[in-house]
Amino acid sequence: MNIGIPKERRPFEYRVGLSPAGVEALTQSEHTVFVEHDAGVGAGFPDKEYEQVRARIVYSVSEVFGRSDLLLKIARPTDEELDWLQPNSTLLGLLHMASAKQSKIDSLLKGKITAIAYEQIREPDGSLPVLRPFSQIGGAMSAEVAARFLQTDQGGRGILLGGIPGVPPAEVVILGAGTAGTFAARAFCGCGAHVTVLDKDLNALQRISQCSGSIVTLPSNERNISKAIEYADVLVGAVLLPGERAPMLVSREMVRTMKPKSVIIDISIDQGGCIETARPTSHDHPSYIEEGVVHYCVPNMPGVVARTATNGFVNAALPYILEIVNQGADEAIKRNPAIEAGVNTHHGELRHLTRLTK
Repeated sequence: MNIGIPKERRPFEYRVGLSPAGVEALTQSEHTVFVEHDAGVGAGFPDKEYEQVRARIVYSVSEVFGRSDLLLKIARPTDEELDWLQPNSTLLGLLHMASAKQSKIDSLLKGKITAIAYEQIREPDGSLPVLRPFSQIGGAMSAEVAARFLQTDQGGRGILLGGIPGVPPAEVVILGAGTAGTFAARAFCGCGAHVTVLDKDLNALQRISQCSGSIVTLPSNERNISKAIEYADVLVGAVLLPGERAPMLVSREMVRTMKPKSVIIDISIDQGGCIETARPTSHDHPSYIEEGVVHYCVPNMPGVVARTATNGFVNAALPYILEIVNQGADEAIKRNPAIEAGVNTHHGELRHLTRLTK
């Protein structure tokens, strides 16, 4: 199979679709891998490392898209990239199509593209193995982000997360006890903050309570959320419904009850966000103030820790990629329910995708 790894074109996206170690696994199986010039530089992988594992470096985007039966991306495709896809080819990436424009869905359907979303590859036990490392990074980074935007010079309340003797720590409220919420809770606890986690799943609350005896857990409902965010210095949205838009848990009216200059971090913004006042931002302009509260809503948080993110992603995704390239997309989808669960479009038909926005 001919496999293409293009350079990511979205701003501040430094990750790459496959590391040299991943490419080596493909070339050892006698597949041909085309890597666009400098595709891996942002993650610390120069062209020569790809050439050493028998990848072919190409110098035009038309060549990497035009010669490939399978495209391996990270960021969701741009409109231009969708136009470059060859009809009947296969696309793998963090597609986030649940919050995409309808025109993008229509483009995939028209080209009969098999689009497989990494974030929806789901094992029978409900786990999301390829999404997991990105969720772990986003959760861990939320503590770093909160520490920065709580600073007075960043518009925050001027609070140190862990406090000092005689001065209490920050109050952190996390919505969601999944992977992102768990790693956020660990990171905030490690900084000495006081952490409250809400989730509808009592088993998830049980698991997260074992991370630290100091974590307060509450069932997620409108009443508990409303009460918790009133005392929050930091509110983290970390909810996920695979293949669907994130549920709206926090209304504008609730945000108005928060402390002035407190901080909201909506990790779920790449799936539409779970807070009404949240809207996507970028790494060059990451925050804004609305209703007197600092909002940080960068969809690709892991993009700026590109080497860690790429290596972690490849560890998780490579077994599925190998299945697809060795068996062919159709056969891999038929044989492996985890891969089938990630399919958004296939031979002109829509699959596993709901709550589309236009």
